[in-house]
Amino acid sequence: MENDDQSARVTRPDDEERVISQPSPTKDREWRRSLPKYALWLSLAVLIWFVLAAFGPKFGLIDWRTGLGFMIRDAGTILIAISGLFAAIAFLFAFLKTPKGPWWKAAFAFAIPALLFVGLLSMKAQAEAVPPIHDVSTDLRDPPTYSAQTMALRSELGANPMNDYGTPLGDLEMWANSDDESLKVKNHADIIAEEFPDLQPIVIGQATEEQAFDAIVAAMGAIGLQDVRRVAGSNTVEGVAETFAFGFKDDVVARVADGQIDLRSVSRVGVSDLGYNASRVKELREAIEDRLKSE
Repeated sequence: MENDDQSARVTRPDDEERVISQPSPTKDREWRRSLPKYALWLSLAVLIWFVLAAFGPKFGLIDWRTGLGFMIRDAGTILIAISGLFAAIAFLFAFLKTPKGPWWKAAFAFAIPALLFVGLLSMKAQAEAVPPIHDVSTDLRDPPTYSAQTMALRSELGANPMNDYGTPLGDLEMWANSDDESLKVKNHADIIAEEFPDLQPIVIGQATEEQAFDAIVAAMGAIGLQDVRRVAGSNTVEGVAETFAFGFKDDVVARVADGQIDLRSVSRVGVSDLGYNASRVKELREAIEDRLKSE
């Protein structure tokens, strides 16, 4: 009997040590329950990264090449993959393990990178759907020119050069290294005529030139152009467009001559404008026509 008591006294410390050395079930459950929360934090951090990439250039916080090139194109896809994978794992743990975690946090965490990925796919599809140019006009033989003030500003900012509409893209530095041989043999006039046939001059009709200028100024303001001004001593009106994301600026000019109005929109930076300049010229054209009809 005494030996049994001693044996019990000897084994009790070992049992306690064995119990202490085992992982705590409570801590293990807490770790699993916290996965959705950590996944949501990670996805929110990735979302903030993309917001900074898209709007940092607009407010002068970072250069547009850093935002679009590194933060979105290079690092962005990697961050989306990491946060999406972590959120998926957290979602599975929230359902398959006991006790069940806050699955809605994991679902929300997965939705964020998923939507960001869809946005990137949409941007890629948009870029592939339009020609990689950033200069469009309604006059393909003699596109409207910009004032000396605008050209000086573009030169100071290191903006894209004004390209001759009759020169094949392959002979221009910006497209010289393109792998698309069919694109390189075409010039701006060819591409605009093929891809944007609806970009035509506006016939003034019965309106006077002064009424045409008034319609242009009003229309430019209506579609959101900034710094709209009639260039002194010329037959043109100029304005500046700025994109919502990245703050890309495009110079817009309208020319009144020979009973018609011609429009032109040129990006300051980038090779492809994703079709924004053509869409803007079309929108401005319609806005001007609406005002001329009411004259």
